[in-house]
Amino acid sequence: MITVYGYTPSGNCWKVATILRLAGRPFRWVEVDSNAGETRTPEFLARNPVGKIPVAELEDGTVLIESNAMLGHFAEGTLWLPAAGLARTRVYEWLFFEQYSHEPYIAVARNIVSFLRQSEQQAVRLEQCRVGGERALDVMERRLAGHQWLTDAGPTIADIALCGYTQVADEGGFELARWPGVSAWLGRMRGLPDIVMLDRAPG
Repeated sequence: MITVYGYTPSGNCWKVATILRLAGRPFRWVEVDSNAGETRTPEFLARNPVGKIPVAELEDGTVLIESNAMLGHFAEGTLWLPAAGLARTRVYEWLFFEQYSHEPYIAVARNIVSFLRQSEQQAVRLEQCRVGGERALDVMERRLAGHQWLTDAGPTIADIALCGYTQVADEGGFELARWPGVSAWLGRMRGLPDIVMLDRAPG
């Protein structure tokens, strides 16, 4: 059975659990609290020298890292990843956008505000996250204001990737009502079969 090492509140880890469920792949979950330093232990670093979650260990012991790479791997042969060609390239565009222009701001803001509780101590960084996160949500809004999904191939791993942290962006201070197209898309994501949305941060 596949083993996933992840942190339940993490949007990146949510992506991997979600695609495995959608692809019908049973898996075992091992909880690793990244905020508590559990990704920096010698045991964890032997599995992933980058020191980040999620990590997936396949039945034969092969280790996969990077959440969006895992999305592509586990979606292969399913409707969640189009065949090679332009449609797949459009999916990849959003995957790279998510990791470079979205997650570094929206996920980090959420962690500062709702998990570390350091809004005042990290005010400068939080403001940088606000600017970058709003820019990313604006890009998504331009697409989703007139389309149901991020690509013309229907719901794909691009939507899973961007849903990971957008669904909890309010926990980092982003008022999603400002982006009605994004909000409506999140509603469509919630309505898809076998999609279990991310748990909210502790109150």
